[in-house]
Amino acid sequence: MAADWHGQALMIVPTYNEKENIARLLGRLRALPGDVHVLVVDDNSPDGTGGLVDELAAADAGIRVLHRAGKLGLGTAYKAGFAYGLERSYRYLCTMDADFSHSPESLPDLLGKASSGYDLVVGSRYVPGGAVEGWPTSRKVLSSGANLLAHLLLGVTVRDCTAGFRCYQRQVLETIDLDAIFSSGYSFLMEMAFHVQRAGFRCGEVPITFVNRAEGDSKISKTEIYKAFYTLLRLRTRALPWEWVVGKMKARKRNGVEMGRLGD
Repeated sequence: MAADWHGQALMIVPTYNEKENIARLLGRLRALPGDVHVLVVDDNSPDGTGGLVDELAAADAGIRVLHRAGKLGLGTAYKAGFAYGLERSYRYLCTMDADFSHSPESLPDLLGKASSGYDLVVGSRYVPGGAVEGWPTSRKVLSSGANLLAHLLLGVTVRDCTAGFRCYQRQVLETIDLDAIFSSGYSFLMEMAFHVQRAGFRCGEVPITFVNRAEGDSKISKTEIYKAFYTLLRLRTRALPWEWVVGKMKARKRNGVEMGRLGD
């Protein structure tokens, strides 16, 4: 009997200069049981990643690509992918990196746990059985420190709340106000875990081995890691006027759109 996620899952893969990896990654994802569909969200990669995915999509209806004008950030790529998946009635919306840091063959484990009643499932480095390969000690300390603080300061039960290998049930993304997620980089992942848990959804993890990328350039800078610590402080320190700042930014964005329309 087919699992209930068969034919119901969309994998969202943000890309920027991933031409060395993307064809192999898509091939392995499409070879998985259950006809997992893939949406590549490409930020106008100079190396031609988007064009290559167009060619692959022409030969496989289970592959699609969303072209964006430029490098707009990981968080906005996820949001664009979520909107695409919700509009097309996928039940399970998943995310992963394009650089083989996450093994495609681990995806059925995430989907299986989600189909058993978990609303958010994370492929975790920090639960029993999970591991990291190829990271220097300094990177391990920063990552594990950010996750420990998220657990202690925010009460987030997910031990690896900065992990990008995830599966969301669609009702989570229909419930969470994605426009209220302030972060745009990798700290978006931490903020999502916080809001998902605060909304009362059931969160779980499955162990994975995270492998540092072997080809291409890393997209995570120390700045992104520091932003994650900043996000911790923002979510924890409600006395500071974060909501006011976000409101001002949204109003400024709306005004900019309106001005643009007036100039049409």
